[in-house]
Amino acid sequence: MTVKITIKDNGPYVVEGDFQLVDAQGNEVPLKKKALCRCGGSTMKPFCDGTHSKIGFQGASEAVAKAEGAGGTPPSAPAAGGPGTGGTTTG
Repeated sequence: MTVKITIKDNGPYVVEGDFQLVDAQGNEVPLKKKALCRCGGSTMKPFCDGTHSKIGFQGASEAVAKAEGAGGTPPSAPAAGGPGTGGTTTG
């Protein structure tokens, strides 16, 4: 079985071929569409509902290029001490 995943410019991941989608508990998720959300804004997660075009989603390469062209810096990892960084917090 060959599965092809196409990353659409500023859009979803489009999956072609036969595949199975499962949730974190291993339960099969019925396939409603073969386009998976990449912007995080879909109301049909994990499937794409077109929200990316309404919110102006930019894929990583486009967002980094835009930030660098504007003299900014691309997004980076969370600051030290933040969640998931291995840092410490006080409370």
